[in-house]
Amino acid sequence: MAIKDVGPEPSSFDLEKATVENTNYRHVAWTGKYLQMTLMSIEPGKSIGLEKHPETDQFVRLDAGQGKAVMGPEEDQLDFEQEVSDGWAVFVPAGMWHDVINTGDEPMRLYVIYAPSHHAQGITQATAEDAEADEKSGKDEPPEWTVQPAPDAEDESAG
Repeated sequence: MAIKDVGPEPSSFDLEKATVENTNYRHVAWTGKYLQMTLMSIEPGKSIGLEKHPETDQFVRLDAGQGKAVMGPEEDQLDFEQEVSDGWAVFVPAGMWHDVINTGDEPMRLYVIYAPSHHAQGITQATAEDAEADEKSGKDEPPEWTVQPAPDAEDESAG
């Protein structure tokens, strides 16, 4: 199922089907002025990556696979742990270190809603390495027409 990010225009599609069929690490499916939705596929033994967004709330929902969600106030204090699988939702408050780790033996398929928008409109990254390279090069920046956090509210990644 091909999903085209039409930006802040109305859109509708079968979200569960699109999520389960997505084989890319990350595909931005819709970008609005205040929020954004990405489809993700995480391989067995891999994770989204431990990170913190000071001014971005997130909603994560699994549609296939199983994993573990971890969160905490510090990179080395992840005192929230929850086993998750198909149908589970994870709510990540802004400023919280978090990760979702695939603990199963099949790809974990999920979607993530960011508020505010966090990635370049419509960008597709086949692998986590592609996503990291795009972030470092500046290719994965949200559109200028989106409402963004204060300039001093920098995201952080572990490692």
